[in-house]
Amino acid sequence: MSPRSSFDKALAELQQDILRMASLVEQAIYDAVQSLVKLDVAGAAQVIMGDEMIDELYLEIEDKCVKLIATQQPIARDLRVAITGIKILLSLERMADHAVDIARATMCLSGQPLTVKCLEYIPQMGRLAQQMVKDGLDAYVNGDVQKAREMCALDDEVDYIFAKVFRELINGMMENPKTVMQSAYLLYVSRYLERIADHATNIGEAVIYLVTGERRELN
Repeated sequence: MSPRSSFDKALAELQQDILRMASLVEQAIYDAVQSLVKLDVAGAAQVIMGDEMIDELYLEIEDKCVKLIATQQPIARDLRVAITGIKILLSLERMADHAVDIARATMCLSGQPLTVKCLEYIPQMGRLAQQMVKDGLDAYVNGDVQKAREMCALDDEVDYIFAKVFRELINGMMENPKTVMQSAYLLYVSRYLERIADHATNIGEAVIYLVTGERRELN
């Protein structure tokens, strides 16, 4: 196998590894939100335990990226491919950490029914965040700059819902101090989901850099 063919094969394997990790992260986000809505402590525990596998996979793929750069010494677009892989990996790993944060909030809220009125917005934010992750990975696989740029609209929607949740929870705490603990945890959860969306836009930015060489902020 020629050096070029060997390098292309390594890049293709890197992309598949990243997609495998992304699938685990998407599932973790979904499971974390569902465990919160259902106050499913066992489900939350599974999210927390599953993060160890994601962390191990992250380190394994990151090591492959570093070795690829060190041994092949790529230049120009080939180097951007490797750097983009590392950027996407880091964003995915941070998303998984926020899924764990949501699961831990569920643990703290267990044993009592959720009574705050804006709870329905949490699954909505979760669905949007998951869609952003999916769109970012689709853009990555297809080199689709337009799709990467369109992620701004979903990020704006998540930000809008987060601001609405923040206002309603703060007002609710002022009106009924008994809801302070629940409201505080849900504030954290909504913030975690907003951060997941931000990390998804980072994937979009990485795709734009990969395809065009431009560094552009989508947030």
